[in-house]
Amino acid sequence: MNYTKIASKLREQIFGFSGELSQGLPKVVRRFVAEIVFGIQARGSVRLTEVGRALGEEIAPKKTEERLCRQLGRPWLEEAISRRIIRLAAPRIHEDTLLMLDISDVSKKYAQKMEYLARVRDGSEKELANGYWTLNVIGTDSQGANVIPLYGRLFSHTAPDHKSENEEIREAIRKIAEVTKGQGTWIMDRGGDRDQLFDYVLDNRHHFLIRLRADRGLEANGQVRAALALAQTCPTLFYETMTKIEDGKKRILRLECGLRRVRLPGRAEVLTLVVVKGFGDEPLMMLTDLEVRRSRKSLWHMISYYLLRWRIEESIRFHKQSYDLEDIRLLTYTRLQNMMALVTAAAFCAAVYLGLRLRLRVLVRHLLRASKRLFGIPDFRLYALADGIRNLLYSQTKGLKTLLEKQPPAPLQLLLFVT
Repeated sequence: MNYTKIASKLREQIFGFSGELSQGLPKVVRRFVAEIVFGIQARGSVRLTEVGRALGEEIAPKKTEERLCRQLGRPWLEEAISRRIIRLAAPRIHEDTLLMLDISDVSKKYAQKMEYLARVRDGSEKELANGYWTLNVIGTDSQGANVIPLYGRLFSHTAPDHKSENEEIREAIRKIAEVTKGQGTWIMDRGGDRDQLFDYVLDNRHHFLIRLRADRGLEANGQVRAALALAQTCPTLFYETMTKIEDGKKRILRLECGLRRVRLPGRAEVLTLVVVKGFGDEPLMMLTDLEVRRSRKSLWHMISYYLLRWRIEESIRFHKQSYDLEDIRLLTYTRLQNMMALVTAAAFCAAVYLGLRLRLRVLVRHLLRASKRLFGIPDFRLYALADGIRNLLYSQTKGLKTLLEKQPPAPLQLLLFVT
């Protein structure tokens, strides 16, 4: 197999994607976007030294790094890239698309000089550490077969322009809904159980399925009671069995499922409380505005939608592991936010641009075969795809030089917010 030829085709496709991503931006910025997206993919790293090595320029590596760092300081770049990713993804977002939103962290345990460091809960170490929060949104179909990275934003509570975490969530929903015309259903864990968020999605008629806290107040039969109390007395409509693997051993779960019609205190909308008993000591409680009938099929659809939340958790781990996100070493807040948007773009390139286009299926098979995994391709194939891209491009020294020389001039009409 001619891996050099495959690598050449791959370079062309990444370059083509970068051109679509940076459409309408100044020529120097379009070149920079192509270099960063290519470098992240080729080296599996967000460190500018590694990105610079992937470019293979005939100048001192320090000069390449300095140039990339300067370009990364543009204050409008994050908005431009984020907006363009959403627009590229919009044709794939439909009424039945599940939109998974989650907040995670980028831990910088020993960092001191990075701008606006905040205290975050390190998800892997289960302890507080210096770092930043990230808000991530992915889209997937009702079977979880395809993953579409839609939005990735880094933020800090200590930044002067930061308003609130609620505002970050509302802004993400607004930006995506604006382009996708409000299609899809928002899926969130207990972190989404907030009065401000419920008011926002209901006022704007966004469909949602959100896991509830035990103390969430709900109105049923004219009384306001805690969600846990309502769930514990919820009649069971049917039961289902599920196999769960814990510590390498199979465990059979007997799940009892039911529903109640409820309202949020102070609101008129009739919502559905979906209850699942059997996952743990407390029932799993979810609130949705979707139509849920008293049937096994309808109720199980809601449960399966929530269980697909693991896709966004895998997507976050993918960003951290395949692109070494927590090794980010930029010192200024603007550059950190810009890099987060570009990492999301690199993930979109791997998951959507390369993975779903019919004319690239053969290329993707080659990439998966090139992946150096001992135990085959995992269910979350982005890991293998990222490995395949890196293995094909890592030893290549051509970078993007020949492609950049052919780059057409920038369009005369630029985006209005570019300065």
